[in-house]
Amino acid sequence: MSLPLTGIRVLELGNYIAAPTAGRMLADFGAEVIKVERPGTGDEIRNWRLYSGTTSMLYRTINRNKKSIVLDLRTEQGRQDVLDLAAQCDIVLENFRPGTLEKWGLSPEQLSERNPDLIITRISAFGQTGPMAERPGFAAVAEAYGGFRNLVGDPDRPPVRVGVSIGDSIAGLYAAFGCVMALFRRQTASSELSLEQRSIDVALNESILSMMESLVPDYLAYGVERERTGGRMEGIAPSNAYPCNDGHSIIIAGNGDAIFQRYMETIGRPDLGADPELSANAGRWRRRDELDAAISAWTMLHSRDEALAVLDQAGVPSGPIYTAADIVRDPQYRARNMIQTFPVDVGGETPVDVGFVGVVPVIGDASVPIRSLGPDLGEHTAEVLRELLGRTESEHDA
Repeated sequence: MSLPLTGIRVLELGNYIAAPTAGRMLADFGAEVIKVERPGTGDEIRNWRLYSGTTSMLYRTINRNKKSIVLDLRTEQGRQDVLDLAAQCDIVLENFRPGTLEKWGLSPEQLSERNPDLIITRISAFGQTGPMAERPGFAAVAEAYGGFRNLVGDPDRPPVRVGVSIGDSIAGLYAAFGCVMALFRRQTASSELSLEQRSIDVALNESILSMMESLVPDYLAYGVERERTGGRMEGIAPSNAYPCNDGHSIIIAGNGDAIFQRYMETIGRPDLGADPELSANAGRWRRRDELDAAISAWTMLHSRDEALAVLDQAGVPSGPIYTAADIVRDPQYRARNMIQTFPVDVGGETPVDVGFVGVVPVIGDASVPIRSLGPDLGEHTAEVLRELLGRTESEHDA
């Protein structure tokens, strides 16, 4: 399959998750992504959740379809190599603390001087401008600033964190989208774009804030401060996790007005379905405890599979709460090539077949194939420096 970003070259100066996620998305769809890593240790996530071997599955996942080169940006030669590579790239991605590139002599102005068409996409905790621009911060802090953390958890307990780096990943999505927007603008522009027009500034806290739906307008319009609601969603009912008699829980989202009546008939409570006060979400939300109690009483009479079969037959949206083991066995994911298997060295005598999540979104009827997993540290240094910069073997060795 011809991939839409084939022919685009990206220089990734990112560490951790945010910028590498953007690079991974661009690489997934054909861009040549050259990831610059520090000598010795490389990207720190090579060691995150590393249970055996030398490179974590997290690194292999987020940095798939890329090339890894090692450059020491503390040296003049390393910085010169970055400038020379940027001259042959379409995009530079970075997620250092604001001011770091400038300190290294790799400012957007200096990069743009080498390549007047270069798109420069920067990810940071709070953006490149404003009173908090220079403050460091990981996604956990940004999730708190963006209002997300305050809504996660049960109302009678402190806020909790979801089990993935959601703030970094959302910022990476916005960065990739920004890159594609800038590429499109560059392609359709009638004249050379200014550096400002080629600069994409992604803030972690703003990325989270943008996902908070009507949080701010609800406060300003109605004076409503949303609170944590556990497994529920503010103002929407009934939608929750419900226990079954085999120890499993299931998710049932029967909050649509047209769905609610047949949902109540399915669980043997047509009286609730016929209640005028419950015909719209506002009334159902007021009586959410009563509804959840009635639904739980029904689900506890059934196993997970029995309850889901009945609900599916009635056309009520529902599903199991999957673990990783459930996901890899699921025929829907398999049918769309969403679990792709590769032999991976995990520190044993022989490689192990490991499944990795496929490429999203799907083009056609199934995920495009992953071309390669996250590379070994510096695996492509000699290749890139030789082919793009004309470095000799002795120069590379030095």
